[in-house]
Amino acid sequence: MSIQQISVFLENRAGQLADITAVLAQHNIDMRAIHIAETSDYGVLRIIVDRPQKAASALLEHGFVLSMTPVLAVVVPDEPGALAKVLAILAREQIDVEYMYSVFGRVNERACMIFRVGDIERLSAVLTAAGIAPVPGEALGIHAE
Repeated sequence: MSIQQISVFLENRAGQLADITAVLAQHNIDMRAIHIAETSDYGVLRIIVDRPQKAASALLEHGFVLSMTPVLAVVVPDEPGALAKVLAILAREQIDVEYMYSVFGRVNERACMIFRVGDIERLSAVLTAAGIAPVPGEALGIHAE
């Protein structure tokens, strides 16, 4: 039940994000989540979009360097302590979270987080067993291509 995340490698210079979002806009691609990490030399833009294959093709055509990675979307109640409960389950099962970030808006009136871990299938099974169902791409408006 994983979804595809696009990671775009960026030079640390003004205009890179504007260029990427312009390419997505030109191809009528809608972003569902965004995360930016940076170092002194480069940055990594991670995005979830409604049509990942189309977005990747468009960005590659415009010369961007990218990779696609499976991630898991998880609904978390929008209340104090809810994320702590999810993370406690992962800690108990010794699942290391490489990174996580939130989705734009809400899914079924709940917050939604994107998780990147080494074993997506194990994460999905552990959360499902704990009564926390992963979110299918369709619930985020991601189209199968």
